[in-house]
Amino acid sequence: MTAHYDLAEPERRRATLASTLSAPPQARGLAALARKLVLARLEALPAGHLTLLEGGRRHDFGRTGDPLRATVTFRDPRAFAAIAFGGTIGAAEAYADGWWDADDLAATIRVVLLAGDAADGLESGLARLGAFVHRLRHRALKNTRAGARKNVSAHYDLGNEFFSLFLDPTMTYSCAVWEREEMTLEEAQVAKIERICRKLDLRPGQHLLEIGTGWGALALHAAREHGVRVTTTTLSRQQHEVARARVREAGLEDRIEVLLSDYRDLTGRYDRLVSVEMIEAVGWEFYGTFMKAVADRLTPDGLALIQAITIPDHRFERSKREPNHINRIVFPGCCIPSTTALLQAAAGHSDLRLFHLEEIGPHYARTLREWRLALMARAGEVLAQGRDGRFLRSFEYYLASCEAGYAERHLGDVQLLFTRPGSRRAPILPAITG
Repeated sequence: MTAHYDLAEPERRRATLASTLSAPPQARGLAALARKLVLARLEALPAGHLTLLEGGRRHDFGRTGDPLRATVTFRDPRAFAAIAFGGTIGAAEAYADGWWDADDLAATIRVVLLAGDAADGLESGLARLGAFVHRLRHRALKNTRAGARKNVSAHYDLGNEFFSLFLDPTMTYSCAVWEREEMTLEEAQVAKIERICRKLDLRPGQHLLEIGTGWGALALHAAREHGVRVTTTTLSRQQHEVARARVREAGLEDRIEVLLSDYRDLTGRYDRLVSVEMIEAVGWEFYGTFMKAVADRLTPDGLALIQAITIPDHRFERSKREPNHINRIVFPGCCIPSTTALLQAAAGHSDLRLFHLEEIGPHYARTLREWRLALMARAGEVLAQGRDGRFLRSFEYYLASCEAGYAERHLGDVQLLFTRPGSRRAPILPAITG
C-alpha cells in the first residue's frame, strides 16, 4: 500500500481555524491581527527583496534593487492566519493549499532565512501556541524500532515510480558532488559515490556494511568497481524490493546481500562501513546507540564513513525538540544533527576517531534545484499516479525550502571518516577535497 503524507492533522487544524475565522465579529479581528503580525515581521527584512501582492494592494520589503528577490501573491487571506499562528509549519501548509504563491519559491524562502532573528520570529508570540500542540504530537514519532520503521515508510515508501520521476538513473537520493561544473546530475552522483569509496580505501576482498540502502546505487558501485562484498540494510520495503531486483539484474547476487533490518539488530564484523544521509532518521536520543553500533560492527582496524545533513551547532539544542514542516509532514521523526553532536556521540559511546571531514553542503542546493525542476516538469505524471495537487505542492515546498537552507548555509552536509584504533589509513591527499 502506498504511504501518504500525514495530512489529516493539518486538515483538522485548518478546519478549526477556518471555522473560527468565519464567526464574526471575532473572525474579522483575528484576521486583521494575523495580517498585521505577518506584515510587521516582513518589515524587519534586512536583506533581499520581497514584493507581496494581496488583492489590489502591493507591499515591498527589504532592499530595493537587491539581486535576491521574489514576488509573493497571497491568493487567500487565510494565509496570514496560517503563518501568524502556525509559524513555519503553517506557511508550508498554506502553500500546499494554494493560499499563496511565489514566482521563485526558493528565493522567497532564502530572503526569509536571511532575516535571521526576524525569521525566528515567525515562531514567536501566538505561533508558539500552535507549536506547543505540534511538539506534543512530535514526541510520538520517536525512533524506537517500531517507530523508525513506520517513520521511514512514511517517506521512502511513497512509491518507487514517484521518486523515479525526479531522481537521476542511479536513483541516488542524497547530495551529489560536482567535481566539474559541466557534469550532469547522474555524473555528479557517481562522483560522490566514488569519492566515498576512495575515502574508505576499498580493496577487493573486503566486506563493506552499508546502513541505509536507498535504491542500491552505492552497493552496486562498490561491488562492481572495487571488488568488495557488500551487506546493505534498509527499513523501507519498497527500496528493499528494488535494490534486490537491481542486484539480480547486475548479476551481483554473490557479492551483495540486501537486508530488511534495523541497524540495532545487525551482527558480525566488517572491514568498512558506510551510511549516507541515514542518521537524520535515527533521532537525537539514539545518536550514541548508532555510533556504538557502528564501532561494534567494525574490525579493530576498520573505517566508517558517515555522510550527514547538519545544522549549525548553536541551533541544535532548540531545533531537536521543535517540530517543523520537514520532521512533522515530510520526514516524520527526523532530526538534523550538528557536527558537534555527532562527534560527542562518537566520543561518548565508542572508540571511533575522526580522521577526515569534508563539507559538501554547497553542492546540495544545486542537487535539490535539479530535483525540484525535474519533478515540476513532470507534474502531470505525478497527478496521473493518483496524487493530488496538494501533495505535489507540499513536496515542491520541501525541496525549495531545503534548497534555500543550503544556499544560505543554514544547512550543511558533511562526510565524516572515522577510524577504529587499529587503523593505519594513509593520509587523504588534497586532491580528494578539491
